[in-house]
Amino acid sequence: MSQMHEFIVEDGSQGERLDVFLEAMDPDLTRSRIQNLIRDGLVTVNGSVKKTGYKVRTGDRILEEVPEVKALDAVPQEMQLDIVYEDDDLAVVNKPRGMVVHPAAGHEDGTLVNGLMFHFRDSLSGINGVLRPGIVHRIDKDTSGLLVICKSDAAHLGISRLLETHDIERVYHTVVHGRLPHPEGTIDAPIGRMKADRKKYTVTEDGRRAVTHFRVLEEFGSFSYLEIKLETGRTHQIRVHMASIGHPVLGDPLYGPSRETTSKAKLLEKMDFWPGQILHAKVLGFVHPITGNTMLFDSDLPPYFQTVLHVLRGE
Repeated sequence: MSQMHEFIVEDGSQGERLDVFLEAMDPDLTRSRIQNLIRDGLVTVNGSVKKTGYKVRTGDRILEEVPEVKALDAVPQEMQLDIVYEDDDLAVVNKPRGMVVHPAAGHEDGTLVNGLMFHFRDSLSGINGVLRPGIVHRIDKDTSGLLVICKSDAAHLGISRLLETHDIERVYHTVVHGRLPHPEGTIDAPIGRMKADRKKYTVTEDGRRAVTHFRVLEEFGSFSYLEIKLETGRTHQIRVHMASIGHPVLGDPLYGPSRETTSKAKLLEKMDFWPGQILHAKVLGFVHPITGNTMLFDSDLPPYFQTVLHVLRGE
């Protein structure tokens, strides 16, 4: 059951950002939680949904709906992890396709966090709470590839700042439908939740700025193999941006076509990794927040991705 909170803006709060005002009025919620409530349309000002940066005015009537959060316990679980780097402050993990990053409703165990808790014991940053220890960024369940894991709070804060300033290099490889009109390009279009389906995201004027750079690596008739560089890191960014220009990621069950029509795609449909977006976080680079060293990691394409390329090439 949700809780409803009502606040009336007084003279002393005139001009404050909406999220800042609510953080002061409702100290039980974190700023990020409040921002998510605002973006999800669960906060109204005088009956209207506003952005997080809205400046409140004296007399504004603000309603805040806070859904009940189901308590989940993340427990250590022994599992094989591909840890490509580790020091006292952070680690880099190559996440397999099909693994959820952290526990959530419907995925209470078997997640990357469960495995990290077993492997690193108590050596994980605690800034994100008991369900997301060490997690500073994430990739989708069916996206494979590199993630940085923070073992100390100092490293967590440092990596968070790098993400905010777009100073982390993140390069993905993907296969999309169709042939792009240019060998490379940039998609600069804001992304927000889809009002008709809250599980999906879309390009929308009231969304958050999102920038994706792409380069064509190879073409196979009805499909293209791309290198993608993220300037920002919004939820489902690559999948939403590519779909928005008419080139959805191959195998994407949310943003791709409802049915495949080409013979090669139908061949892929019969394989055990289908459906699921063909998307791999291949390169991860950043300046180590503690040592100042330049870190750069490049992972091999996993077997499922190589199989897709073999099929599309007709090998």
